[in-house]
Amino acid sequence: MAAFNMEKELNKVDVSNTEISPLVRARLDETYASLTVQKQHTTRRRSSTLRRAVLTAAAAGILGVGVFASGFISPVMAASIKSIPIIGSLFSIIETDSGLRAGGELGLATNVNDAVSYEDVKLEVTETLYDGTRAAFIVNVTAPNLDNGTYDNGRKTMKLSNAIENVTLSINGKTEGEAASVLEGGLFYGGAGEAHPNTLVFEQVLNPSDTSSLPDRFTSKVSIKLDGIDHEFNVDVPFEKNNVETIALNPNTAVTKEDLTFGVANVSVSPITTRLTTSIALNSASSLTQREEERLREIGIAVYDDQGRQLTALSGDGVYEGNRLIFDRRYATTTGESKYLIIKPFIIKDDFAEDVQKDQFIAGLETKIDLSGN
Repeated sequence: MAAFNMEKELNKVDVSNTEISPLVRARLDETYASLTVQKQHTTRRRSSTLRRAVLTAAAAGILGVGVFASGFISPVMAASIKSIPIIGSLFSIIETDSGLRAGGELGLATNVNDAVSYEDVKLEVTETLYDGTRAAFIVNVTAPNLDNGTYDNGRKTMKLSNAIENVTLSINGKTEGEAASVLEGGLFYGGAGEAHPNTLVFEQVLNPSDTSSLPDRFTSKVSIKLDGIDHEFNVDVPFEKNNVETIALNPNTAVTKEDLTFGVANVSVSPITTRLTTSIALNSASSLTQREEERLREIGIAVYDDQGRQLTALSGDGVYEGNRLIFDRRYATTTGESKYLIIKPFIIKDDFAEDVQKDQFIAGLETKIDLSGN
């Protein structure tokens, strides 16, 4: 693509008003923290340390695909629609993750009615969503010591999401980190928002190269321990892969600017998750010193669709090989079908917990990926 046309496309991108949610910040904090302990030529992945965060919801009813796609809604409207009963999927009201929201709006979620109880506490799995990369599920909690999202463990009160003492998920008897496990990238969870204070949303990342061995329908085993309760709640959580076609490309692009080369090897786009394999190489080196590793680690990747909307960064796993840093990156897909993606490397400030400003972008490394494969 000519340089003039690329500049024309990039001028459409609005980077002035992008908010990173607490859940995303938690995911990214763990992603970048993991790289500080990785060494050259290793393939160690980050542990499945759990992160607590908040998934906020602005609406309690399905008002059509894309109605709240921008993520902005007046407080008056938000308050008025809280009383509207949920029709369809609870995923459809998750404002901070456009991919999960789209999955709910498009009817890709699977209804579940699996529950476990201990004394007077009940955990009920109501929905699941799976696209081959992310497996998400919703749990509603009922307990006498839980009131409007506030949990009392007998010593102090806390948010329900903070009351999760431990949670593990296994598929085929394997948890993340075990040999032959299909799980990678961590298990995340948070509250479902003010309209549903006693509900939690969980999300597990899977390795796409391994999920081909999974059938379209499979059951995971989830163990959850709540603070102050001497009991583990064990529940079977069934998943069914949606049948919406995923775009899978191997563009193998490479663009060089001064001493850096940026490449995009693989692109996968489902209505829920956009996944990229990227690399950033230091051309002057054959191997990397610690300082050079830190330099490459401080380069982030922002992704925009053909409407100039920035995709929410979710999580990632990186590894150093020779003179480059290779990253498997996951993003929440934006609403609707995009004809192309614009991928822009930038200099990270404040551990990525920020809006990306124009002066952070590295000029000359922008890459456009035509999703038609042309």
